[in-house]
Amino acid sequence: MGDFAAAAAPTDSLETLRVRVVELEAALDAKHQTVEDQAAEIRRLTEYLRLLRHQRFGRTSERVPADQLGLFNEAEALVATEAGEAPVADAEVVSVPAHTRRVRGGRRPLPAWLPREEIVYDLAPEAKVCPHDGEALREIGREVSEQLEVMPAVFRVLRHVRPKYACPRCQSGVHVAPPPPQPIPKSLASPSLLAHVAVSKYADALPLYRQATMLERSGIDLSRATLASWMVRAGELVQPLVNLMAEEILASGFLQCDETPFQVLKEDGKPATSLSHLWARRGEPEGHPLLLFEYAPSRSKKVAERLLEGFQGFLQTDGYEGYTEIGARPGIVHVGCWAHARRRFHEALRGQSGAKRGASRSARTSRAEQGLAWIAKLYAIERQLADALPEERKRVRNEKARPLLDKIRAWLAAALPSVPPQSLTGKALGYLDRQWPKLIRYLDDGRIPLDTNLVENAIRPFAVGRKNWLFADTVGGAEASANLYSVIQTAKANGLEPFAYLCHLFAELPKATRVEDYDALLPHRLDRTRLRAR
Repeated sequence: MGDFAAAAAPTDSLETLRVRVVELEAALDAKHQTVEDQAAEIRRLTEYLRLLRHQRFGRTSERVPADQLGLFNEAEALVATEAGEAPVADAEVVSVPAHTRRVRGGRRPLPAWLPREEIVYDLAPEAKVCPHDGEALREIGREVSEQLEVMPAVFRVLRHVRPKYACPRCQSGVHVAPPPPQPIPKSLASPSLLAHVAVSKYADALPLYRQATMLERSGIDLSRATLASWMVRAGELVQPLVNLMAEEILASGFLQCDETPFQVLKEDGKPATSLSHLWARRGEPEGHPLLLFEYAPSRSKKVAERLLEGFQGFLQTDGYEGYTEIGARPGIVHVGCWAHARRRFHEALRGQSGAKRGASRSARTSRAEQGLAWIAKLYAIERQLADALPEERKRVRNEKARPLLDKIRAWLAAALPSVPPQSLTGKALGYLDRQWPKLIRYLDDGRIPLDTNLVENAIRPFAVGRKNWLFADTVGGAEASANLYSVIQTAKANGLEPFAYLCHLFAELPKATRVEDYDALLPHRLDRTRLRAR
């Protein structure tokens, strides 16, 4: 019995050691996995850190140097290689029409319509005699140079005088001409002053308190509260035009939507620090751009549903999920935005280190550049079609862009499994994959642009102004601001000078009584000969 126990002991010890080795190997594998997970997390956070630093300190332009996007052959070769085929030849090159460039250093002539005052510097009478033979000098030409002179804002008082009449015999009553209609009755504000304040704030981003200070320097005492009250009244005055524009834009068959944060201090049920939103809609019925802004207390999809109620046609937006349910409704075709897809690849590229973007980059780390290269080809086709009619644009897109989109889809399918989904490049690829059905729908109609930049550009003046005046005090002020932005941006989009247009608008709106009167004042229907030359 003792011999048996002695013989079994080494065997038990060996088995115990084997179990221990397995346990240690499992623990080591777990630690290796932890290290790999931590390394991946460090890489991801480092990418985000580089991106945040670039957003804080780098340039905001999304332009990429041409030599950095020399990856067309690489991207297409990668698709073919991963599919087990020979590398394909480069896709058809899209030629971009030649353009002219203004020579630097040349001075543009001053506008011919500006008034001119001549100051003549003539010779003295005794100097108009030839010093050699005493003959009188004869003028043979003139040397003319021009300077631009500026005069500060000139204010004048319009005195509206209405003589009163009475019968000296019966003294039955007083007769006086009716007062002219005014945009704000019993107010100091003339149409031109209202236009000046509105354009200064909503087109030039000049806050009302600064305008009040500037007026004070000219000896005009108008408080910020007074100017704010005028803008609220002006916003209410243009409401009929905004309503007509809304009807037209919803019936246009093509609409772009976007939204941006907007802070309103005095809003029922919300703290002053909470954010509301300004929603923007852009349409182009009959080739005339219309831009509508509307204040809303939230970014809820219910707001989008209200703003798009009754709309049928193509709806182009970014990837915000609030539009998804609306875009799936019968009669609406939801179109995506290639600029937002491109922006994510730009962010991924900015998050990569310089070494990864250099000559030694690997296929995985250059996916962002490959994505940008593919999208750049789509934009090259669009530049070629900048002046084409919708029918021609649709035909060329299906001929040139559709085969290119098939290649991008194949590249995307090969790239998705090879990149961590939580990395910036992985998120860019994921966004492109999720949005793909919407992104390719621009092929269906030549009116649809490749992106929503037009509506985003319309929001930019508001975003610039928001940095200056920061917030709206009341809901009424926010709604008035949205109306005035709508009118001013639509006027600019239709080629009207906003100050001249608002001067005419505020003078004529008090006289309008019928729908036809308001319709004739819309920027795209206005008789431009009625605008005062300024």
